[in-house]
Amino acid sequence: MKKLNLDPELAGRKRMGQLHELEEFILHAYENAKHYKEKTKRCHDKNIVPRLFESRQNVLLFNSRLRLSPGKLKSKWSGPFEVVRMTDHGAVELWNEGKQSTFIVNGQRVKHYFGQEVVREEESVELSNE
Repeated sequence: MKKLNLDPELAGRKRMGQLHELEEFILHAYENAKHYKEKTKRCHDKNIVPRLFESRQNVLLFNSRLRLSPGKLKSKWSGPFEVVRMTDHGAVELWNEGKQSTFIVNGQRVKHYFGQEVVREEESVELSNE
């Protein structure tokens, strides 16, 4: 029996050793996954720009619906909208002047608006054939 490795005590000890190794391997893999997730979160959070808006401030809103067929010269920003309030977790409540209503958007989709639209006057130049 011992030559064929059918000793129940020896086989039981060997099996317990294998189970302990497997458990150690699982714990090691769990720790590696935890470290990877923390590193990925740090890398992601590094690129997030904190944006603070005050009430009654004018902002532009990123128009995400233009991704399908935006057209070359069409602006991706709509507005201006007026900020009603900003929540602690980064959401911004905006006032829509046209519809006379408010709506909430993610603060990353909003940027500051610094002035009126510039309207350029057309200039005419006459050419002569001389």
